[in-house]
Amino acid sequence: MVYPKKLEDIIEFYKKLPGIGEKSAERMALATLELPFEQINNFSLSLVEAKEHLKPCKICGHITDKEICDICNDETRDKNLICVLEDYKSVFAFEKLGNYRGNYHVLNGLISPTEDIGYEDINLTSLIERVEKLEKPELILALKSNIEGETTTLFITKILEGKDVLISRLSYGIPIGADIDYIDVMTLDKALDDRKQISE
Repeated sequence: MVYPKKLEDIIEFYKKLPGIGEKSAERMALATLELPFEQINNFSLSLVEAKEHLKPCKICGHITDKEICDICNDETRDKNLICVLEDYKSVFAFEKLGNYRGNYHVLNGLISPTEDIGYEDINLTSLIERVEKLEKPELILALKSNIEGETTTLFITKILEGKDVLISRLSYGIPIGADIDYIDVMTLDKALDDRKQISE
């Protein structure tokens, strides 16, 4: 079936989303056309405004529409406990647990020699600066169990060697190479509780 060009354009945009194939994209595009014009206009406006105003928090790198995110501004959280994550999507996964009361640091990537991504290409320098200002902090490294995640873990452990920093990582109940934001809440909660110390 050949769709009108404008409808094909919408289908192609939906196919860019993760987990959306041809059939799903077609259904979503056709359903979108069924919406009232006002809802479509509000939807498109929300996308544009989100893209324009959402940016990394100046402290942790999490996505926010402010200079400093609500999590970093929360005085009830343990400032000495920092969970290090690859991307901001993983922050939402941890927040769904409801029982983690530390802070976060989003790297926005992982060290990958094969992709020519070094430590200077991710949000790592600011992590070191944060740690050096704290008293006996703990870093929880919640990174993928793949080559890039292991390389980044080893680099962080090495660069903080000799400093008064406790470093732990999630337990290995998490499948190798899994994205944190796709892990179910119970598995993630257990991995957090059973985290293993790897450096002190």
